[in-house]
Amino acid sequence: MILFLSKILLRIANLCRYASEKLYKPPQEEKLISWLKIQGDKTLRLNYDLSKNSLVFDVGGYEGQWTSDIFSKYCCFIYVFEPVKKFSEKTERRFELNKKIKVFNFGLSDSNFTAPIFLSEDGSSIYKKSNDYQNAKFLDIYDFISKNHIETIDLIKINIEGGEYPLLKRMIETKMVERCHNIQVQFHTFYPRAKELRNEIKKSLQKTHTLTYDYAFVWENWKKK
Repeated sequence: MILFLSKILLRIANLCRYASEKLYKPPQEEKLISWLKIQGDKTLRLNYDLSKNSLVFDVGGYEGQWTSDIFSKYCCFIYVFEPVKKFSEKTERRFELNKKIKVFNFGLSDSNFTAPIFLSEDGSSIYKKSNDYQNAKFLDIYDFISKNHIETIDLIKINIEGGEYPLLKRMIETKMVERCHNIQVQFHTFYPRAKELRNEIKKSLQKTHTLTYDYAFVWENWKKK
């Protein structure tokens, strides 16, 4: 009888543990589920106070889908930055007849450099190594904005697989962040000290911008005060 009861109790314990594991979701997964429920890619990421005269930066353009969605809605000027050659060429062909969209085959960062970028479709990164890579060019965002005499960026979207940390730190220290009315960014957890650095960047952004939505390590947006 004791052995039988022990087996029953063990089975109950295993079932409870299984149920607990099924119910628990890491915070990032919870945020992603919430994001998907509201269809954030089709709502929050596209809903801005833009016009045909607005200037938008798409930093990490990949194949240009977000650029296409934004242009379809606002007919604004868009600069697309994509360091992977095959993606930038595809995007350039996609918008070759559109004079309001410019595609650049380089990324934006905190300095001017060339580095291997490891290829993984829209997850291509200089921070995640793989066997498939190519050399890519990156320009200092401060230099690019200054040389092109850009005073206002109505919306900058940043999705660059870890590169957001040095890029935003550079924008903050040079005060280029103050030229951006909206900053839409996806932070990534694989970058060293990701959570700590994100908190530091958020603390700095709070001086000039207001957080309008926050799905941690999914998407968030900062609007200039």
